[in-house]
Parts: sequence; structure tokens; C-alpha cells
Amino acid sequence: MVLAPLSTSTGMRNVILLMGWSMSCEKQTGCSKVVCLLAACDDNDLHLNPANYSGFRKLMARGNRRGDGSRMLATRVRTARGRSNASARWLQRQLNDPYVQKAQIEGYRSRAAFKLSELDTRFNILSPNGRFVDLGCAPGGWTQVIAKRLNGGSVVGVDIQDVDPIDGATILKLDIFSDEAVGKISQALGGLADAVLSDMAPSTTGHKRTDQLRIGALAEAAYDVAAQLLGTGGTFAVKVFQGGAPSELLDLLKKDFSEVKHAKPPASRSDSAEMYLVATGFRKFE
Repeated sequence: MVLAPLSTSTGMRNVILLMGWSMSCEKQTGCSKVVCLLAACDDNDLHLNPANYSGFRKLMARGNRRGDGSRMLATRVRTARGRSNASARWLQRQLNDPYVQKAQIEGYRSRAAFKLSELDTRFNILSPNGRFVDLGCAPGGWTQVIAKRLNGGSVVGVDIQDVDPIDGATILKLDIFSDEAVGKISQALGGLADAVLSDMAPSTTGHKRTDQLRIGALAEAAYDVAAQLLGTGGTFAVKVFQGGAPSELLDLLKKDFSEVKHAKPPASRSDSAEMYLVATGFRKFE
């Protein structure tokens, strides 16, 4: 879906509407021309293309405030033909999400990038010369974070979907359930992994027990792959839903790792059931 640029003229001034923010060009950017902006959204995130307009990049970088320091009004999305109330609420949440805005400013493909950054701050997962695997990497936010931290290391992003190339990363279009998955990832990685990460999640049904079973199965599949790729001392991080990982998986991780903890990074929405299971200190072949 593409939202067309919105613009209107009031007297001698052109007003730009961006994400519900109305700003005087002359006052905010010193420019009297209307700048055309496009917003595109998908199931994962809202991606904004400011048409390479430096004035707006600087304006967005100042955050959700006007030039005089006062806060901007929250964006409200009206329902329209073909858009359900739930869709309108989702879009409104995206437009008002500071992590979505921050991801655009910093060049990340999704707000999920900040979840990994926050997990890394707590658990020291990433290192410049390490080897890392990102399972279910689309659209690429986690892989981008890892690639930016590397200096001599490597990262392999894996997804069953097509993923656009990422500088400094190897992307594999691959089903992790396939028999060839581990061999192809290992070959691309060039050695044992320091961390295997999974932000994979199934489509939710709204039925809590069913959704927990489905994401639990994904978490177990991710660890089946991780256990074959990790080196001694490695880290495994995987998304689960509140209520925790399946007991069998949790017991196995506690046996295979020195420490296992649940974590919900600040970038994870408070109304989301997601959280992460982080296991550190892999005991390989013990």
C-alpha cells in the first residue's frame, strides 16, 4: 500500500504534512517548495522514504517536537474504504511509534533492530570479529545491526523469503527445516558460530495456547539448528511468547548452557506477548 504525498497551500506558505505533522516550510526548513514524500507499509513495519531531502532528515532527527520545542500532536488515522478499524489502529500505532521513526533515521529496515541492540547491551552477544547467524532474518534489521558491529567477523542471515542484500552480510534463501540447512549455513559462515539468533514468529491466531505452541515449535527448530552451529561458549537467543519456552526446550537449554534467562527489551511493545530467551555459555559436546 502506498500513501500519496499530502500537501496544501495557505496563502504564501506551503504546508507539508508528514506522518500527521503539519509544518510551515518557510519556518521549519527555509524552503517554500512542497516536498513530496511517500510512505509504504507492510506487515512488519512502516518504511518512509523522505526522497533524500536533507532538510526533512534533520527535522525528523530532532524527534517528535516542533522547531519551538513544543511536542507535536499524535497522528490520527481515519478509516477509509477497504481499511478495517484494526488496520487503521495498526497504521496509527506505526506512525506514532518512536522506534519506527528512529529506524528510518538510522537506516534500519525495521524497528526490531533496536531489540537486538538492547539485548546486546544486556548480554554482550555481539563482537567485532565473531561469527553470527540470524535465523528468520527478513526484512533484515537484526542482520544490519550485526553487520555494522563487525570488523573481521561474519554474519549469515537466513530466511525462506527473499531478502535484499545487506553490506557485510551473507544472505541465504533457505528453509531451516530442510536437511541441507545446517550444511549450507556452516559453509557460508566459515566456522563455528559465536551466536545463533532467531526473531522468528508464526502468524498469530488470537488463541493464546495455539500461538504459544506454534512459536514454541519454531523455537525448538531454531535450537536444533543452533546446537549444530554453535562453538563452545556461544550464545543462543530466540523469540518466545509470555509464558516462556516449552518446558522440554527450557530443560535442554539449561543442560547445554551455563546460564538461561528470559528478557523483554524496551523496544518490544508493552502490549506484545513477545519476549526473548537468551542462553549463554554453550557447552559443546560435553
